[in-house]
Amino acid sequence: MRYTIILERGEKNFSAYAADFPGCVAAGETESETIGLMKEALRIHIQDMRERGEPIPPPSEVFEVEVAA
Repeated sequence: MRYTIILERGEKNFSAYAADFPGCVAAGETESETIGLMKEALRIHIQDMRERGEPIPPPSEVFEVEVAA
């Protein structure tokens, strides 16, 4: 499945989270490192949910909007 992650730029690093999995987060020095860490965090989180017999949520729909700035 494909889940959307939100990647945020901080002053000195990046962080990421997935709205479909509250509490599953990652942080790294670069965008690519953070994305890789987030993929691994999601893999572990989903594996743990399966082991506990919890349902895996379907991916949320994503909508893009344009805003005049």
